[in-house]
Amino acid sequence: MTSSTNIPRRSWLWIGAAFLVGLLLMAGIAALLTNIQARKGEASQYPLRIVQIGANELDPAVWGKNFPREYDSFIKTKDDTISTPYGGSKPINKLERYPILKRVWAGYAFSVDFNEERGHYYALIDQKETKRQQVVKQPGACANCHAAEAPLLAAEMGWEKFNAAPYSEIADRLHLGTSCRDCHNPATMELWISRPALQNALAERGVDLSQATRQEMRTYVCAQCHVEYYFKGDNKALTFPWSQGYAIEEIEKHYDAYGFKDWTHKETNAAMIKIQHPEFELYTTSVHYRSGVACADCHMPYVREGSIKVSDHWLRSPLTSINRSCQTCHKQTEEELKGRVALIQEKTAGLLRASEKALGDAMDAIVAAQGSGAGDADLAQPRRLHRQASMRYDFVMSENSTGFHSPQEAARVLANAMDLARQAQLAAVKVTKR
Repeated sequence: MTSSTNIPRRSWLWIGAAFLVGLLLMAGIAALLTNIQARKGEASQYPLRIVQIGANELDPAVWGKNFPREYDSFIKTKDDTISTPYGGSKPINKLERYPILKRVWAGYAFSVDFNEERGHYYALIDQKETKRQQVVKQPGACANCHAAEAPLLAAEMGWEKFNAAPYSEIADRLHLGTSCRDCHNPATMELWISRPALQNALAERGVDLSQATRQEMRTYVCAQCHVEYYFKGDNKALTFPWSQGYAIEEIEKHYDAYGFKDWTHKETNAAMIKIQHPEFELYTTSVHYRSGVACADCHMPYVREGSIKVSDHWLRSPLTSINRSCQTCHKQTEEELKGRVALIQEKTAGLLRASEKALGDAMDAIVAAQGSGAGDADLAQPRRLHRQASMRYDFVMSENSTGFHSPQEAARVLANAMDLARQAQLAAVKVTKR
């Protein structure tokens, strides 16, 4: 008989291997637990508590001492070299790229200077340097979205007095563009609304900001500035035209109720509205918005460094970070997703060019009618139609996604713009004196 202690050599090898594997597993588990504890410790120590953030602290560099990751990414908004097919941060001259705009906005300051926007870092710099400042005397209300000092000045001077003050009188007190305080409460670091104009507009819509979720706030903080607006009354109070709703037709009803105009068109003498940058309004009609996607989900996607997860504060086109901005939800490849965006924007751009052609023909017809001796009564309808068509074209042209924020709505609005422009052309032809 074979002794129980006489274990074959092969068995000893298996026992040794199993023992070694066990040791490796135990070492791996120990390393994992150590790593987890380290990560927990790292996360518990962030944000850093290096300086006290004062209630009126505006300088992002000071906030950055406690939030270095957010500050390091925010400062990248200084990069003005990024170019996408229909946007980016390069300050290209849009009047040169789309010469028809000089006619579309004839007689208004935007026909003199209209460039592709640079990053948030340049919000105040570009406003102070724009040639539009030389064409019209802008009110202090213009500083609301371009200067970090705006909320503090509004509180100091009073809302109406601040808005009505000539921009030139307060310019020396404006030193910073976008600040952390614009979106974050310095006492709690929670998202907040620092601009009265949005507070007023949402209250008029029946929205209780105190009940807003954090995800909703990740859109509302952007809607403080990325919206259509106007200066209401003699006090030039910054106002969002949302009393009827967010759609262009509802915005038009708001303006018509006030009999409001931004300027009189230099060629057609129509009372015109200059739509600004209605990103929020267009986005509210989209499937992304209805699905609960916030602006920050795409333009400030989360990044992870070790155990720390923060929003990327390098606000820019999602096309520069498809993997983090889009592929967290969409499982297609980067090339497929870029192709989808390109298709939407190319189709929208085609509709914009067709709308420009229709607007040009409408303006030509109205000018011809005026030259023939047609009076104001005869031209009331063509001019009204010109105003309506231009508003709709501008709603998409001056919105910074080239239709992507809501493709179907953008296409609908531009189709309506072309129809109204052609109606204006025909109406003008009918009253032209032979």
